[in-house]
Amino acid sequence: MTDQGREQRVPFGVAEVGGLSMVPTLLHGDQVLVHYGVQLRPGDVAVLRHPLQQDLLIVKRLIERRDGGWWVLGDSSVESAQDSRDYGVVPDELLLGRVRARYRPITPGRQRSLGVVLSWLASSVRPVLADRDVSRRLRAR
Repeated sequence: MTDQGREQRVPFGVAEVGGLSMVPTLLHGDQVLVHYGVQLRPGDVAVLRHPLQQDLLIVKRLIERRDGGWWVLGDSSVESAQDSRDYGVVPDELLLGRVRARYRPITPGRQRSLGVVLSWLASSVRPVLADRDVSRRLRAR
């Protein structure tokens, strides 16, 4: 292995969403494609370690940088969703990667004909886009 020829690894992974804090962007049970180790910007949806329980991974939208970390919020209007309003700024070292896409699994027991699979692809696989107008989120909360 040379300096330039370091082992090429694809820095992608899959995670499952649990809970309602990112509705309508992500639903409970959605699978997400995570791009690890990329530069993150305000508006991105990111996977991070929970600041108070670091063995728990969570998905939140990055709103802005504050005091050496990120202010993160869920997309849902559910008041019980935990985000930076509860635990404050999230340090950079707890952010793991950006969510690039989501897909909803095919319903168990459902016929898997070509038509069903194509319909599933058209309706269940979507990119997760950054919301670059995050300032309206701060005003709305």
